[in-house]
Amino acid sequence: MVADLSAFADPAACPRLVVKIGSALLVQDGAPRREWLATLIADVARLRANGQQVILVSSGAIALGAARLGLPKGGRASLADAQAAASVGQVALAQLWAEALGAHDITAAQMLVTIGDLEDRRRYLNASATLERLLEAGAVPVVNENDSVATEEIRFGDNDRLAARVAQAANADAVLLLSDVDGLYDKPPGEDGARLIERVDSVTPEVIAMASDASSSGLGSGGMTAKLQAAQIAERAGIALAIVNGTHDAPITQMQGRGIGTLFAAKDVGDARKTWLGGRLAPEGSITVDAGCKKALTKDGASVLAVGITAVEGSFQRGDLITVCAANGTVLAQGLSEYDAVSCRRIAGLRHDHQAKVLGYAPRAAVVHRDHLVLL
Repeated sequence: MVADLSAFADPAACPRLVVKIGSALLVQDGAPRREWLATLIADVARLRANGQQVILVSSGAIALGAARLGLPKGGRASLADAQAAASVGQVALAQLWAEALGAHDITAAQMLVTIGDLEDRRRYLNASATLERLLEAGAVPVVNENDSVATEEIRFGDNDRLAARVAQAANADAVLLLSDVDGLYDKPPGEDGARLIERVDSVTPEVIAMASDASSSGLGSGGMTAKLQAAQIAERAGIALAIVNGTHDAPITQMQGRGIGTLFAAKDVGDARKTWLGGRLAPEGSITVDAGCKKALTKDGASVLAVGITAVEGSFQRGDLITVCAANGTVLAQGLSEYDAVSCRRIAGLRHDHQAKVLGYAPRAAVVHRDHLVLL
């Protein structure tokens, strides 16, 4: 069990670790920070020598590619620029990691994914199997979002959340987010009296309210809000996560010595399918339920029945991921719908014995069955 920051580098407590490296740490003025990277790789080599398996989630492709192509705004002036920059930068980024890891006789493996690869169950299992085999073979997977084909509508948008999903797919024990701040503060760290939150047992709305969306470097796409969303994904999967300052040389060694950062504690979770559902990020629609259904869900662990539905949004199909919301808009759960959106609208608010006449066939027991439902 990963109970404190030192445990992230303990092979007994954390046999498998995911480390996320942001663009601002890896790239400066369009060029790799090679000296800093060498100290990070020395840390990674030490962890592996001690018996840990390590997966790297690396940003930086767009920043590197934009510099080589001479694109404005770091390659983020438009989606087309970002895709073009990523296409060039992915080659440079893979070469950078291969050389840095190779200096320690470690084989690097590039793995580019889109959100669909981890949202679709079959592709998720394929990604999981690939990560497992690479680790068994002694390689260090270097994962990045495939920004050359991802669009605004179908992308993670930041590598913080990607790191948490990769950790879930890899059955990792912990995620380490290397940032440009010491961790989560109760208010912007530049303000007087800002206090570092050393441990978070649950990512509540009050915790999320402490975050800022800003990415201070201007290179990356994730701020503190993205990191807290990553912590939520990790929490639902029973994985510990920490935000620590990665600007120092040998940042993992520094984390061990300083003990400064924010630890998001792991929780006990259920079966693997439900943790996968809880981590999914792209629902196709939503249903709103009444107070009675909300109580049955949150207190009794019941399924979502048509009689409790008050509104349906989206154009989802049977088997698609949907969110379940309370009347005030609060997201209560997400799960797989047993009906398409049109049928949901037709039977919303109806008791079971009235649904057959509307549908023309015997209705299913639930709109979202509790076996395919995860409370959020």
